[in-house]
Amino acid sequence: MVIIADDSFMQDLKAKDPQIADFVKHELIRIRHGVELIPSENFVSLAVLQTMATVFTNKYSEGYPHKRYYGGNEYVDMAEDLAIERAKQLFGAEHVNVQPYSGSPANLACFFAFMNPGDNFMGLDLSCGGHLTHGSPVNFSGKWFKINSYGVVKGTDLLDMDALRKQAKEIKPKMIISGLTAYPRKLDFKHFQEIAEEVGAIHMSDISHIAGLIAAGEHESPVPYADVVTTTTHKTLRGPRGAMIMCKEKHAKAIDKAIFPGLQGGPHDHIIAAKAVAFQEALQPEFKDYGRQIVKNAKALSEELMKNGVKLVTDGTDNHLMVLDLTKSMGRDSTGKGKDVQIALENAGIFTNKNTIPFEPGSPFNPSGIRIGTPAVTTRGMKESDMGVIADGISRVIKNYEDSEVVDKINRQILDLCGKFPLYPGLDILHL
Repeated sequence: MVIIADDSFMQDLKAKDPQIADFVKHELIRIRHGVELIPSENFVSLAVLQTMATVFTNKYSEGYPHKRYYGGNEYVDMAEDLAIERAKQLFGAEHVNVQPYSGSPANLACFFAFMNPGDNFMGLDLSCGGHLTHGSPVNFSGKWFKINSYGVVKGTDLLDMDALRKQAKEIKPKMIISGLTAYPRKLDFKHFQEIAEEVGAIHMSDISHIAGLIAAGEHESPVPYADVVTTTTHKTLRGPRGAMIMCKEKHAKAIDKAIFPGLQGGPHDHIIAAKAVAFQEALQPEFKDYGRQIVKNAKALSEELMKNGVKLVTDGTDNHLMVLDLTKSMGRDSTGKGKDVQIALENAGIFTNKNTIPFEPGSPFNPSGIRIGTPAVTTRGMKESDMGVIADGISRVIKNYEDSEVVDKINRQILDLCGKFPLYPGLDILHL
C-alpha cells in the first residue's frame, strides 16, 4: 500500500505512475462504496498504513535483533524488539517471532521445525473449514507430508473431539493442527492439547482468523496449552499483512532457526514496525469493545439470515464468520452455485467469497457455499441493526441472483448504508 498522510507523496506517485495512482484511487472508492464481508479482510488504521510506507522498507536486516548480518540496524532492532514485547504482552506468550512474511510461510516454518518429509500429521479437512496448509493435497503440507484429515459430523457439521482422539490414537501423528478458516464455532484448545500429549504429538494451533477475538477476550487462547501458535497479523487482529509465531521457550531455537536461515532471508522491517503499531492498538481498552462488537454483529447477521430462510453451516456462529449453505437456501438445485452468487453479491456491493461446505457436492472451484464475516464492517462502525440491512440484501440476492434489477436495487440500499459509515475520512485522494 502506497498511501501516506503526506499529500505530496501521492502527487509524486501520480506524476511518476498515473496508472497505479488511479488503481489506488479506485480501490479506495470500491471499499468505501461496499460492505466488506470477506472474514479474512479488514481495514487497518491510518497509523498502520503510514508505517508501511516508511523508510524501514529500504533496510536489509538478516538475522535477529542485536545479531544481524548487516550494519545500520540500530532502529530496526528497536522496532522489532518493541513488536516482540507487545505481542508477548498481548497474548502472554513465552517466545515470539515476528518475522514471518505471511500465514502460510509461518505454518511451513512449524513443519520445518518439527517434521521431516513423509511424517504424518492431522489437520482439519479443507471442505470442513480447514486451511490449505492444514493438509490440502495441492499444498506443501499435503505433498511433502502424510495428511490424515479430521472432519465434522454429518448433520451437525460440528467437530467430534472423541472421534478425533480415537483417530489420533490409531494414527499416532507427529503433529496435530488446531485451527480454522471456515469453521464458525469455538475450538477447545485444551482438549486438543490433551489429545496431542496422549499420543506424543506436537500441538500446533493456527489462530489466524481469531487472533483479534483472542486478544479481545472473546475466544479462549491456545497459547497456555499449545506447543506452537501461528497467526497472521491482519484479519481480526487488524494489522498489516504478515504473520508471527508464538511458542514455548523450549521450542524458541527451533522456530527461530526455521524462519532464518531456514526459510527466509531479510525480514520486511516496514511491516514489522507496522505490526508493532497494530499490537499497541490491540492493547488498548477499546480493542476489547471492538472484538465484542465483531461477535455481536456476527450473531445478529446470522440470526437475520436464518430468519430470511438462509441455511448456515452449524446453524449459526460463535465467532466472526459464517458459511452459507446454498444447497439448502436457494429453493432449487444449487450445487456449485457459490461463484455465481458471489458475483451477484459483488454487483450489489456486498463482497464475499465462494467457499466449500462440509461434504461438498461440487468442487473447490465451483463450490456450494458462501463465506462471510464481520471484522471489516465492525471496523467501519456498523452495529447489530445494520446487519439486518445486509442480511436482507444477501438473502434477496441469493434468491434472485440472475435478476439484475433486483441486484441493482439492493446495491442502492447498500450505498445508502455505506454513506453513513465513512471509511478513512482523513484520507482523501479522490482529487487524483
